[in-house]
Amino acid sequence: MAEDAQPVVATRRDVGVWGAALLALNGMIGAAIFGLPGKLDAAVGSFAPWLLLLAGIGIMPVVVCYADLAGRFRESGGPQLYAGKAFGRFVGFEAGWMLYAARAASLAANAHVLAAYAGALWPGLNAPLTIIVTISGITLVNVIGIRRAVDTLGAMTMIKLAPLIVIGALGLLLTPIPAPALPQFSAVEGVALAALYAFVGFEAATIPAGETRDPERNIPRALLLTVAGVTLLYVAVQMAYSASGLGENDAPLAALAARSIGPVGAVILGFAAIASVLANQLSAVTSISRITSSFADQSLLPRWFGKISPRFATPVNSILAVGGIGLALALSGSFISLAVISTVSRLFAYFASIAAIPRLDYLEGKMRWGRGIILPLVAGALILWASSHSNLAEWQAFGAFLAIGALLYLIAGKGRRSAQ
Repeated sequence: MAEDAQPVVATRRDVGVWGAALLALNGMIGAAIFGLPGKLDAAVGSFAPWLLLLAGIGIMPVVVCYADLAGRFRESGGPQLYAGKAFGRFVGFEAGWMLYAARAASLAANAHVLAAYAGALWPGLNAPLTIIVTISGITLVNVIGIRRAVDTLGAMTMIKLAPLIVIGALGLLLTPIPAPALPQFSAVEGVALAALYAFVGFEAATIPAGETRDPERNIPRALLLTVAGVTLLYVAVQMAYSASGLGENDAPLAALAARSIGPVGAVILGFAAIASVLANQLSAVTSISRITSSFADQSLLPRWFGKISPRFATPVNSILAVGGIGLALALSGSFISLAVISTVSRLFAYFASIAAIPRLDYLEGKMRWGRGIILPLVAGALILWASSHSNLAEWQAFGAFLAIGALLYLIAGKGRRSAQ
């Protein structure tokens, strides 16, 4: 080695199966569970728990596809890596870029949700300063190490899950469960997507695979266990709420907690909601910062994004970039336009990943009819069905961000060619 050569700094594999499960769980459970029960109950009544069960079962083919893909790779990147290996750098870049846009918008939007919940406990907290402190703190935790981020996730997960489990259990014990009545199909169709979207976000566990111990084994296990567990939790909470007869409510679980536990229950659920949003944001920064870092490693973005901190062994510049973008979007209000396309862009990344399975099998010279062809077809059909329910404005915004990604890719390509 030359005297002036610098040692290569690499990330550490600090995440085990439970750490990967925490990333998946907190990618899924954010603010939705705190607002969805009232809307579902108003739309489909006692059928609402079973609709959530069907949504959990419906998303499982997509999850199994991701588990299959995660079992093939040790590198970070997730959907961007899968689509890139199957269809080339450009498709992989666009898959990662659209997922990045969706998660960055979610980070910004959830900062406002958190400030609103905090303001309900103390009005002075519903202010820009809360947003600044929240995103800055989450960014700092990620910079000083993914193990610290996962440890923090573990603590916040317990804070947010415990009240949900308690009110769900109390609701089931104290109130008779009504027999499900089949609603009008139009009513189910109107809220089916909302129920399905409550389960997205599990892919967060696949992105930092390069920092996960034995990722080919641990990430698939984490995905399957987490989605199954979250499905059961959602069904139990919804069943308890539907049995309560509270109907539509802007803060349904706070109302349920007040009925089950008393006035202190609403306060407890307020803190649980804040912890839930914080954990979702922490998971978002942990995962999406690895997308830009992976882009830099593949020369799809400037190398600056791939810099690893010598002290903390984390992709520090990518983490700071995510925090800065999320903060700028949240404070400017322009996050709304991203939030509109967040679901469609996420579905694009899902579809690209699902389509990668038969393509990778072909490149590897193998044929699997079950998990290689039939399963991706089922999962892909679900994604296409969900996408067909998006409106024109969402598709226009989706196209615009897809074009922006293509432009960035071309700019990076010129840099690669000039460096050769």
